[in-house]
Amino acid sequence: MAAMPAVRPIRPHCIGFAHRGASADAPENTLEAFALALRLGATGLESDVWITADGVPVLDHDGLMPDGTPFREVARAALPAHVPALRELYDACGRGFELSLDVKDPDAAPAVSAVARERGDPRRLWLCHWNWRVVASFRELDAKIRLVDSTRVAVMRTAPRERAGRMVALGIDALNLHWSDWSESLAAEFRARDRRLLAWDAQDESALGVALALGVDGVFSDHVARMMRAIRS
Repeated sequence: MAAMPAVRPIRPHCIGFAHRGASADAPENTLEAFALALRLGATGLESDVWITADGVPVLDHDGLMPDGTPFREVARAALPAHVPALRELYDACGRGFELSLDVKDPDAAPAVSAVARERGDPRRLWLCHWNWRVVASFRELDAKIRLVDSTRVAVMRTAPRERAGRMVALGIDALNLHWSDWSESLAAEFRARDRRLLAWDAQDESALGVALALGVDGVFSDHVARMMRAIRS
């Protein structure tokens, strides 16, 4: 039986997203981790974004104060010192990178879009959410932003071809799956509709190799140097 042809990527180069910055080598979601990731060669940064009580989008995984109070109930000035605002990320690191933000609080999305227009580049901003309906609602914020349906195959209730068609209709640009969920047949369905393919949690050489062999457009890893070696090779 003839071997299946390799799935060719849309982009000439895969984006290397540093998950929460260079989180294997520095405190995650800090300006230190983001700057280190770029020095190590990452072409993209990744974080989770929340909104504060005074409307500032900030980058953190849990979005909770030490006492459990949600960030949305606290003013920016009262947050722990290590938690950066999105504006501070752009001020510290510039705008020469792709930025993937998991929008944990959908109310943060309008402020994120505004900061990206002011300090960054909306064309290099990827907004992710696990609910495709929420993702689709972000399209009205800016036509240039990349929208990402971030999910798992086990919870996808529609067939891949139907889901890809729905993504096209709603203006959702990319499907983000755990690296182990991707297969050649699945990738081909979304590639046929010109959707971008992203693979998260690619932490070791084996996972990176599987994802890259499928021609994904972006991978997410804590280990930036390892990820970039795999992409370059």
